Amino acid sequence: MNHGISEALLDKIHELTKQFFVLPTKEKQKYAREISSFQGFGNDMILSDDQVLDWVDRLYLITYPEDQRQLKFWPENPSGFRETLHEYTMKQQLVVEKFFKALARSLELEDNCFLEMHGENATLETRFNIYPPCPRPDKVLGLKPHSDGSAFTLILPDKNVEGLQFLKDGKWYKASILPHTILINVGDTMEVMSNGIYKSPVHRVVLNGKKERIYVATFCNADEDKEIQPLNGLVSEARPRLYKAVKKSEKNFFDYYQQGRRPIEAAMI
Repeated sequence: MNHGISEALLDKIHELTKQFFVLPTKEKQKYAREISSFQGFGNDMILSDDQVLDWVDRLYLITYPEDQRQLKFWPENPSGFRETLHEYTMKQQLVVEKFFKALARSLELEDNCFLEMHGENATLETRFNIYPPCPRPDKVLGLKPHSDGSAFTLILPDKNVEGLQFLKDGKWYKASILPHTILINVGDTMEVMSNGIYKSPVHRVVLNGKKERIYVATFCNADEDKEIQPLNGLVSEARPRLYKAVKKSEKNFFDYYQQGRRPIEAAMI
C-alpha cells in the first residue's frame, strides 16, 4: 500500500518462500547455517545450554549491498528464487531511502541526516520464516517478545494467518492482515537516532494450532563501523540526550533476545 512494489512481486515472494520450505530436508540443508554464522537455513544460533528455541524454521540472508551477499546460502531451488529476491531487494532499497527521508522531514531535519548516520555500508538482511502448526499454541511462541535492533524492519506478513502481536501498556495487540501491505516496524537504531521520539515496540509471534504461517522480514541494519547516537538537532535542554553512542552488534542483539531483554538497554543513559 503506497510502497511502489507490485502485488504480483509480493505474491511471488510469498509463493517462492512457501515452495522452499516444503522442499525435502536434504535439499534445504544445502543452504544450512554454519556454526557461529547467522546466515543460511535452520534455527537461530545456540548461545547457551538452557536456551529456549522458537517454534520456527528460517532462512536468513544478507541481501544488500550486493557485494556482501553470500550466494552459497541463496537457494537455486525453487527456480527463480534468486532472481526474484534480487528484484524484491532493489525495490525495498528504494522504500528504505524514502522512509528515512520522510522520518527526517517529519522532525524538520535535513532529508539525509538519518541515512548519513546509518552509514554507506548499511545492510538489508532478509529473514524468511515458516511457523508450522503447533499442537499446544498456548504453551509455545513462534518468536519470543523482543524489539528489533534495526533502524526499521519491512514485514511482508502471511496473507491469511495472523500471529504478530505488539505490546502496549502491558497488553498484547494483534497486527491485522491487510493484503499486499508492507508493515514497517521501527527498531532500536531509529529510537536511538531520534533520541526516543520514535519508539521501538516490543513484539512477539504467537502460533496457530491448525495452520502454518509464512512471513518475510527485512531488517535495515546500520553500518557496523558507524557509531549510532541521537542526532544533534534532537537534543536540547528541554529534551536531553537519552542514549549513548553504540555500534551494531549481532551478538549483542541475540544475547539480549535470548534473555528476554531489549538490546537498546545497552545504549540507555
